[in-house]
Amino acid sequence: MSVMAQVRYPVRATAYRLLTRRVAPWPWMRDGFPLWAADDDPAARPRPDDAPAEPVGEEFPPGRTSWQERARAQQPTRARADAPAPAAEPGRRGLAAIAAVAAGGAVAAVLALFLIGALDDGTTEIAQPEQLESTPGRVEPSRTGSIYAGAGKSVVQVRRNGGSGTGWVVDGDGTVVTNAHVVGGASEVRLVLDDGKPPVKADVSGTDPSSDLAVLRADPDDLDGLKPLPLADSDDVKVGDLAIAIGYPLGLQRSVTQGIVSGVGRSIRALNRFDIDEVIQTDAPINPGNSGGPLLDARGRVIGVNSQIATAGGGGGNVGIGFAVPSNTVREVVPVLKRGRSVVRPYLGVSTGASVTGGPGAVVREVQPDSPASRAGLRPGRSLNGTDGDIIVSVDGKPVRAPEDVARAVARREPGDRIPVTVLRDGDRVTLAVELDRRPEGP
Repeated sequence: MSVMAQVRYPVRATAYRLLTRRVAPWPWMRDGFPLWAADDDPAARPRPDDAPAEPVGEEFPPGRTSWQERARAQQPTRARADAPAPAAEPGRRGLAAIAAVAAGGAVAAVLALFLIGALDDGTTEIAQPEQLESTPGRVEPSRTGSIYAGAGKSVVQVRRNGGSGTGWVVDGDGTVVTNAHVVGGASEVRLVLDDGKPPVKADVSGTDPSSDLAVLRADPDDLDGLKPLPLADSDDVKVGDLAIAIGYPLGLQRSVTQGIVSGVGRSIRALNRFDIDEVIQTDAPINPGNSGGPLLDARGRVIGVNSQIATAGGGGGNVGIGFAVPSNTVREVVPVLKRGRSVVRPYLGVSTGASVTGGPGAVVREVQPDSPASRAGLRPGRSLNGTDGDIIVSVDGKPVRAPEDVARAVARREPGDRIPVTVLRDGDRVTLAVELDRRPEGP
């Protein structure tokens, strides 16, 4: 209901009651009649004279009475109008009654016309208070706003049966990058471009579970106007740098959030349970649906692909800890997946943890059966602190200060390469020769 309707309705109701109320019967009428009401309005019809009377307070006078007379009879006793009136000339009594009726009808008609004309013709507006003025002047776009304006249109929503995520255009031939877990096992997905057009079909060129990356291929004409996003060197990313995430969180329209780089060199677990190294941590809010979207720097370059978030208390929402696969991994993986090939990685076959003593090295926690590490004779620790097993202190001649250093050193080599692995075993340094294998689909 509009404001005007809200204002008019009570006024109309009041006018209706004023115009439809009954009047005391004139001498020549047996009962009252509505001044202004439709004939089919039950509330406006005269009540029958023979309606049963219900006594209220005192009995009604005998005889048949109209409903107005019965109502007056229920009122408190006061000076009655039935006292003898001054005698009037017989001939003038009828004229006076007619004149009174005529005058009353004229006044009622004028009142009705005035009310209906002023309140019910739909043209008279009630004055409204003036709106508050806004302060003139425009605000200069923020850095985040400028980056979003330039990069936002290159970000698309990726839909498949069972869910949706985010992707972004990486080159001009219709290649789109997203997460492998967004694609799942699908061979075809749909891209929503936020231009009001129907979704665009895209084929899945390839996926790499070890890095949680996938490459999609769409018709370049369907992506006309979407510019490729440039890639940054993720090795140059520093803690405290600006981080901007663009995506489709929780199925909403394209959104942008801002934060900083909270950490670098992190490791997260991939779909096949291997570790993804050199991951970027950010506090830019990302949520389910942001997966596969770009994490940008202050120049609008992609520094990572948003992949995972840490949660607390069993909830699924963002708590300020998100992880993005580094852009240097994208630079290595995407060209291989575009050609429809699988990414081949070297494989050592150990799971490591940090030293409980706080010293350098990586404690061997688990050795996979029939793996290069197992064949070379590496020993896992069985105790809580792991000191009864091997502690890796060097791989391929590079010192190991933390578990991430082991995976980083192995990743630089190829399957079939022989590398030295130095461990601390019962306080002695032992060097083992390990021939790397090809990483399996899962650990």
